[in-house]
Amino acid sequence: MSYNFEELSFSEAKDLLRKWRENNERRSDDVIELWTSVISDNVAKLGNEKHLVLEQVMYAALDCHAYHIAVMCTCMLSYEFPNSMRVLRYDAAYNEAKEAYGEALETLDKIIKADETNAAARKQRVAVLKSQGLINEAIKELVDYLKKFMSDVEAWQELCTLYSRQGEYARAAFCAEELLLHQPHNHLMHQRLADIRYTMGGVENMELAKSYYCQALKLNPDNMRALLGLFLTTNNLLSHYKSAGNAGKRKEVWKLCQWAQSGAARRQGQTRAPSAAAAPDLTQAMLALAIQD
Repeated sequence: MSYNFEELSFSEAKDLLRKWRENNERRSDDVIELWTSVISDNVAKLGNEKHLVLEQVMYAALDCHAYHIAVMCTCMLSYEFPNSMRVLRYDAAYNEAKEAYGEALETLDKIIKADETNAAARKQRVAVLKSQGLINEAIKELVDYLKKFMSDVEAWQELCTLYSRQGEYARAAFCAEELLLHQPHNHLMHQRLADIRYTMGGVENMELAKSYYCQALKLNPDNMRALLGLFLTTNNLLSHYKSAGNAGKRKEVWKLCQWAQSGAARRQGQTRAPSAAAAPDLTQAMLALAIQD
């Protein structure tokens, strides 16, 4: 939705900023335009929302590289809260945006030294290290953070991603299992762990991946990525179950493979599932569907 900000009243502009905050809409360009055209000359009229708006505008200014606005908002907040750790984090964010990473880390270290339980500062420190490409250091910092804040789901997700980027899939799988403990009914968590197990390879990991893909599809039958993963996993396991002693497992895996094929066919709007001989072509089709999904 487009707005003509110059025609908005102050009350309407304030309500619009509140709406974006409550809906977690970043809208940085719009926030800056609204600030410059309506709000900036009447900051005192914001009342109890003054500090929230200043914070909102400050982060929007950093997104838009309008550093002069960010500095002005930070100075106004610093004047009212001279010893605030939260305002110090704004300084760190400002230095990070300007790629002054050393100064940003120095400010964050100062905050953490004053308050070891400041979770926001610790997570921001991880973000600064990532911005510098120091992935191993970011991992170490995140591990230390999770020793103190073990229930932080976002931190476990980030650590899982960082381990995967570094090729440390066993540790990534551990993080994914922790995520499952926190969100056992989230199909994406099951799918993520299955993806990692599939990437690790080997019969044992493939069997685990098959189980997690099945659970993801049980929780959300429309999860096309899990359907694709189940097809690829079962197709891989079929080559391992060729001996006579694995006839039962091979039959079960074959049924799952057929089921995954028919599910993909239905998603494509086909009237019948493709034959086993068409499996390689189906893989490409399912990949295309997963990307579109």
